[in-house]
This record gives sequence, C-alpha cells and structure tokens, in this order.
Amino acid sequence: MARGRFGHPAGYPSRVTTPLAPGFLVALDPILDPNFARTVVLMLHHDPEQGAFGLVLNRATDFPMSELCKTLELGWHGDHRATVDWGGPVQPDQGWVVFRDPLIGATDSERVFGDISWSGSREALRDVTENPDSAARIFLGYAGWGAGQVEDEIADGAWLVVPMSDDRAGALVFDTTRDELWTAAVRSLGIEPATLVSTQGVN
Repeated sequence: MARGRFGHPAGYPSRVTTPLAPGFLVALDPILDPNFARTVVLMLHHDPEQGAFGLVLNRATDFPMSELCKTLELGWHGDHRATVDWGGPVQPDQGWVVFRDPLIGATDSERVFGDISWSGSREALRDVTENPDSAARIFLGYAGWGAGQVEDEIADGAWLVVPMSDDRAGALVFDTTRDELWTAAVRSLGIEPATLVSTQGVN
C-alpha cells in the first residue's frame, strides 16, 4: 500500500458547521470499537445528511515522518524520531495536516476554529517539512461516520461531546501530550474522569 497520499479524497465533503463540528468527541467506556478506546477526535465535518469526519488526536503510528517525506520526495528537517499521527482507520494512506495560522501558508485549507486550520494538500505538508518547529501535526487516515451514525453513538453513550472554545482548542490540539489528552479533554468540561460513567445520552 502506498503510504502518505496527500490531496482531498473522492467525495470530500463541503464544510457544514453544526454543534458537533468543529468540536471534540471523547470516547467513553465502554465503546464497541477498540480502535477508539480513550480517544479524542477533532471533528472537522458533520452533516446529518452526509455523515461526519474527524481526526483522532491521541494515537501515534510507528511510521517515521522522514519516511513519509521520502515517499513524497520531500525533505524532512525535523527530529529524526518524529512519527506520523494516526488519524483513524479510514483510508490509512490518506494524509492530513492540522496547523496553527499564520505559521504555514497553505493555500488549500479550511478553518477549524480560531487560528487552527487543516488541509489535505501536499503544499501544506511541504510547508511543515520546511518549518518543522511550527505548530502543526501530520495524520494518516481519518475517523468517518455515515449519516446519522455518530448521533446514534452519542445517544448510546459512546461519546462525550466537548464544544470548541478559545481556551481549549489550541491547548487540546497542540499543547497536550497524547497520554494526557483524554483526561484533559474531560476536565475541560469541569468533570473529573474518575467520576465519569458512560450512560445513554451523555453530551
């Protein structure tokens, strides 16, 4: 399988702003799919008629950034130990960049919230490889839901909805380690994780 294909996939959704996107989904226990256990998903698109699309923020891969750049004939000027983030199980060879403006001059990008944007373009990746100290993250794959699916999962108690806000957006996306992200996302709502029990209709 080719690794690191950047550019919008077929059926790329138009932007629709809803109470779920932009925002975060926090996986609650128990959740049926082990891929999403204790994950935090950055929701980029949600349309009740088309479905939903997001990126898992707290899963790593063992795929080196240097190798990804090599497959795309780009140079990597950052830490040789850096690895690509796992965005989700759908299209694992599809690449995405989430970055903070104005450090990256990506032309083909969409605003998430505040100064945070995202792109599936090769140009955005090139900007990151040339400025590895910029506030940016690289993902392969994404999390996707069909029409009505994520709403049903939330109603079943699988996800906690964390709205986007100025005081939590950048902190959760860029400033919190993967190991601490789930706890930080829950606490951003004033909830202590130890007291959290998954029940139907938590949102």
